Amino acid sequence: MSTARIALVGDRSPAVQSHTRIPTLLEALRERDGLNLDAYWIPTTDTVGLEGFDGIWMLPGSPYRSEAGALNAARTAREHGIPFLGTCGGFQHALLEYARNVLDMPVAHAENDPDAENLLLLPLACSLAGHENAVRLEPGSLAERVIGAERTVERYYCGFGPNAGYVPALEAGGLRFTGHDEAGLVRVLELPEHPFFLATLFQPELAGDGRRPHPVIGAFASASVGRATAAARGGPVRGA
Repeated sequence: MSTARIALVGDRSPAVQSHTRIPTLLEALRERDGLNLDAYWIPTTDTVGLEGFDGIWMLPGSPYRSEAGALNAARTAREHGIPFLGTCGGFQHALLEYARNVLDMPVAHAENDPDAENLLLLPLACSLAGHENAVRLEPGSLAERVIGAERTVERYYCGFGPNAGYVPALEAGGLRFTGHDEAGLVRVLELPEHPFFLATLFQPELAGDGRRPHPVIGAFASASVGRATAAARGGPVRGA
């Protein structure tokens, strides 16, 4: 298998636990699963030219320095068929990008524009920061296949989530919401026609001690390596 070049999109900070876990996770993927990832940290202020990467992982750590840069990263992955994983802030901005650029919704993120009228992402009624909660996964979904169960307990460090009032229109427009909490609130989204596009409001980076990567991270890594291997063999790379 080839080595995959992946973009770690986010404003790297030692204060963000998910960021500090990345080196251990990458090493575990190499040693345990034989998945070699050549990772590049890409600040949200510099997301032009991501088309050449084999995977794009938008990490937690919002508010990002550049909302536009974060949206561009999600759009690049979506339009070019590049494997994409968005976690916490990555979930939020993947949702915002789709709503604006695919469905032409004039919506905003309360963390970035709290005075806007059309807020797609709102402060959660109860902050999930530092908590674990159950997530129910839709049978047959990418998330359910990857995790291998219809119910999982995941760790969060997040204060914003989707405005439920927009969910029907987003679903009608092609997004698939495949994970919900016990109250029915959205926690996972997918793009069904994409080779691998998965975003979670929870943070799989925080699972365990980082030495056994969460299945979602492993699946993203595998999809990225698969894309790199297909390109090296001169075969078709879906979405390129």
